[in-house]
Amino acid sequence: MEGEAEGAPLVRLSFDRLTRDGTTEPVDRLLADEVPVAIEFNGIGYAVLMATPADIPDLVLGFALAERLIGPEDAPFDVDAHVTDQGIVARATLPQGRTPALLERVRHRASESSCGICGIENLEQAIRPLPRVSARSAADREAIFRALTHLPDHQPLNAATGAAHAAAWVGADGGIRLAREDVGRHNAFDKLVGAMRRMGAEWDGGFALLSSRCSYELVEKAVLSDCPLLVTISAPTRLATERAAQAGLPLVVLARSDALLARR
Repeated sequence: MEGEAEGAPLVRLSFDRLTRDGTTEPVDRLLADEVPVAIEFNGIGYAVLMATPADIPDLVLGFALAERLIGPEDAPFDVDAHVTDQGIVARATLPQGRTPALLERVRHRASESSCGICGIENLEQAIRPLPRVSARSAADREAIFRALTHLPDHQPLNAATGAAHAAAWVGADGGIRLAREDVGRHNAFDKLVGAMRRMGAEWDGGFALLSSRCSYELVEKAVLSDCPLLVTISAPTRLATERAAQAGLPLVVLARSDALLARR
């Protein structure tokens, strides 16, 4: 049955706990939910994401920014999210004048590399030029360590399930101002950027803290949101460091409670 509300991010299931000494006991465990989210822009089916069914309007707005379907000059748009038996359908109308960009991206996403030229076009779309980051972070290492200490306080879904990533907006003083969670690290960051955009919030000399590895997609999302510093718990890929350098995005990776690696 269809509904207007988002689904619940938690479900409870029963398991058998099997121990090494041969005992078996029934246990209940909370699991993070994951459902298909079908995103439609201007009546066109654009993408299906597997995501935690929470903060869907933030997810769609952040995703549109990351896909470059809208720009920093565009106002946030409304999202109609409908729960169905199969998942969530999220519908949005892009600002006037963005239809050509939408149709161009749909063409590239839907095309198959049946010839060399098409393949080259798709590769160019996959690694598109990035703008330069204009914002600057005022955070020092103590601010980063402070944020790392308090990040678990902003991860209720992960605390309950052990299966969710977090993306946090951190102030220059290390205080966490906003966080979003999702089973997907990309979704969590899109939700954070979308929520900040809806609030009219800027990075304000702070940084983004992600409970994940530093992939090139996350670097691109950070750059497109003009994030002044990206901090991740795990290591980066080579492409992520190259893309960050090209865009002037400072990276802090392998950020742990006692040490971190900084690349500027």
